[in-house]
Amino acid sequence: MTLDQSTFELLTGGEILSCQLTPAGSNYTFLVQLQMDGRTGLAIYKPRDGESPLWDFPSGTLYKREYAAYLLAGVLGWDLIPPTVIRDGPYGIGSVQQYVEHDPKQNYYTLGDEIGNQLRTIACFDLVANSTDRKANHLLVDPDGKLWSIDHGLTFHADTKIRTVIWDYCGERIPKKLLNAVENLSRQLSDPQGKLKELVELLLPEEVVAFQKRVEWVLDEGVYPGLPGRTRRR
Repeated sequence: MTLDQSTFELLTGGEILSCQLTPAGSNYTFLVQLQMDGRTGLAIYKPRDGESPLWDFPSGTLYKREYAAYLLAGVLGWDLIPPTVIRDGPYGIGSVQQYVEHDPKQNYYTLGDEIGNQLRTIACFDLVANSTDRKANHLLVDPDGKLWSIDHGLTFHADTKIRTVIWDYCGERIPKKLLNAVENLSRQLSDPQGKLKELVELLLPEEVVAFQKRVEWVLDEGVYPGLPGRTRRR
């Protein structure tokens, strides 16, 4: 996957040439083809008006959470979520995320041990973001072997409700490198600027407070929580 300024320009301002509904998921999700200045690319478009009502998340906010998760990964310095923007589309405002070429037969349960460090980063990210929908097929491996994390509409809830398939590291210390990034995030939260300011402005006030407390909890505990004895089944 090529990441440069032209990628964001294409996602943000590219003309949508086609918009195809994808079969999976409870919300309306579209594979779109974008074009700008002779360049084309594929992206995933999730319009606000295509979101199914949920009892525990405010209506019309999932697309914002997709973008907030991308911003969080950027603040942490973790390149794990494909470039994501908020923009208008054929069905109104929504999130648009660069499409990741991948083998659809691969998912969390087929990943090899060599992917461990990348998976540890995503597991730590899920703690900070309060990921509530980490399914096996929300992890994609691109042709270069890089692991990407997708589908973050159910994140940043005020109540801790982490739901995930990743139990590999239960009780294991979170790597120091990752904790250093979370500690840096904690310092920035006292006076959010730039991307972090943009992130917190996407959330409800009570979600921002919970976010701050969750960051401190991750730092205080310093370990991956989970269920003892649970490991990946292959």
